[in-house]
Amino acid sequence: MAILRLHYRLSVAVITALVPLVSQADLYSLKIENDIIASGSDGHYTNGVELMRSFEPEADHWSRRFAGSLPDGFLSDIDNIAYRFGHQIYTPNEIETPELIENDRPYAGLLFVGVSMFDDVAHAGWREVSGLHMDVGLVGPGAGGKRIQRAVHEATSSDEPRGWDNQLSNEPFINAGYQKRWWLQQRFAGLELEYGPSLGVSLGNLYTYGSAGLGLRIGQSLDRSFSLPAVAPAQGGSMYFDRSGGFAWSLFANLEGRYMAHNMLLDGNTFTDSHSVDSREWVGDAKTGVALTWNSWQLAFASVWRTREFHGQNEHDQFGSLTLSAWF
Repeated sequence: MAILRLHYRLSVAVITALVPLVSQADLYSLKIENDIIASGSDGHYTNGVELMRSFEPEADHWSRRFAGSLPDGFLSDIDNIAYRFGHQIYTPNEIETPELIENDRPYAGLLFVGVSMFDDVAHAGWREVSGLHMDVGLVGPGAGGKRIQRAVHEATSSDEPRGWDNQLSNEPFINAGYQKRWWLQQRFAGLELEYGPSLGVSLGNLYTYGSAGLGLRIGQSLDRSFSLPAVAPAQGGSMYFDRSGGFAWSLFANLEGRYMAHNMLLDGNTFTDSHSVDSREWVGDAKTGVALTWNSWQLAFASVWRTREFHGQNEHDQFGSLTLSAWF
């Protein structure tokens, strides 16, 4: 019951924080992730929607006091903070089959609220970006995955998902994540170039993993934005950008490998029996995309190629991510 009370309180706090403040300019972002965007298929990580409110906190904001209480080098300061609210749907590939498909991933709906804090420290010829993420949420029927997917498929005359009776049971979760990225800065063919490694970790009953990656950005006015769009299972990425100036653009690419110690969405419920598959410990992502910025607006698109996540999976997964951001 204590975890449910914490989930409720943080949910109320984050949803309230998403409400606009007239006295303060805030950045609002809507992110949609879907397999149809990139591959035309409909299965596995089939859909995600996330609403974010980002802003630079005031000097007396709680996040700055929190950052000051952390060990040195964890977060030097807080450049921007994001409150997040989202929903995700996971299914096997054959959604028209009502019976349990034992050799494919479980059905799961996921509802969450979270907060992310970002720090960007500039040095001579390079910069260091840190992100700390905390999420609480619910996996299971209470997340509404069955109801939402059936309604969307009915409205779009798509295949009827008939296997939701086999979904994971209700289970609240708490997850914390941290990532640090180092960007080396140069010029190439008259354009700005950033590239460098990243390290990350996530702990919780939803995901527990360690990650390492290598990213690249090339374009114009790269200093107007902070980093790359994040995709699940990453808990959040900074969509914050400087609204001063006209047009800016960047192409980006990122390779990331993860050692997955635990993934509830594949390993099944933690405290009750449920459908599960034999998940792979090592999973890799290749991500490419483009970000276009015009004054107070930004549009970012990413295509993600993901290696097989469990034994018996026939082929890799591919999905797309589209994020629209605007200052209000």
